[in-house]
Parts: sequence; C-alpha cells; structure tokens
Amino acid sequence: MPTLDGSDTTSTRPYLIRALYEWCTDNGLTPYVAVRVDDSVQVPREYVKNGEIVLNVSMDATSSLKLGNEFIEFKARFAGTARDIMVPISHVLAIYARETGQGMSFPAVSVAAGVPTDTGQVGLLSVADPAAESREQKDGKAGNRPLDPQPPRPTAGGRPSLKRVK
Repeated sequence: MPTLDGSDTTSTRPYLIRALYEWCTDNGLTPYVAVRVDDSVQVPREYVKNGEIVLNVSMDATSSLKLGNEFIEFKARFAGTARDIMVPISHVLAIYARETGQGMSFPAVSVAAGVPTDTGQVGLLSVADPAAESREQKDGKAGNRPLDPQPPRPTAGGRPSLKRVK
C-alpha cells in the first residue's frame, strides 16, 4: 500500500506527457517533446544541440508511437531516412504545442549512483522570440536577465523556442 508521502508511488511524468499529447492532438496542435540526451537516449546524434533535442511526436511525423511509463518509442524519418527513436521518460524536459508554445516542462532528473531523483515539480511553458535574444546578444545585453511576464510572440518567419517558466 502506498505511503502518504508518495515515496513508493509511480512518477506522474508519463501520465502528464500522455495527457498533454492527447490535448494537443484533440485541438489540432502539433506535440513536440524536448529531451535531454545522454547515452541512454536513442536519437540521431547529428540533430542534438547542447545536449538536447526537440522531437515532433505527432501522428503525421511518427509511426508505431508508444507513450509508455518508462520510454517513448517510435519510428520517424530524418532527412528521408527511417530511424528508431527511444527516449526514457525521465529524460523528457518538456512537452508542448508547436503552434502556441503551451505545454509543460519537467525538472531535469539528476542521476546519483544510478538512481534517478525527480522532485515532481512541473512548470508552464511560453514562447520566446529567438530574434530578440539574438539582438540582445549582439547588443551585449544577454545573460542573467529576469523573465518577461508576457514573452513576445515569434516574428513572421521566426521559429518559437522554449523558455522555462517557474
């Protein structure tokens, strides 16, 4: 029988991922997942940037998609080549709708002695303007700046990027 503190209950992460995936598809949105990549993640390494990859997990982009309690598994094409993808649930950093940026972020799981620890905290996501961030870097204003309460929408032709909000 589970204890009151939840110490021997299963993680909520796979259930929240499945719920947000369903919400995206029910609303005609494209679900994307941001993933922390290490040796346990099976993804095309040439698409990994800064130890992370963003994957389109929509029905149109995948086949044989399985959103399990331990892994997300599917087949997808990258540059026309079919690849098998396998992502441990603990490595999913966020799931969100590409069109709106709405979704949920998850804390990074630290691994000590091979045992993942998850605080269970989640956060909401918003869309940031990558062009503005690039302008700030050129102006020398980038760095530890506070998050804007209302992040700017992407400009025409710009791609939205994730900004974690806690």
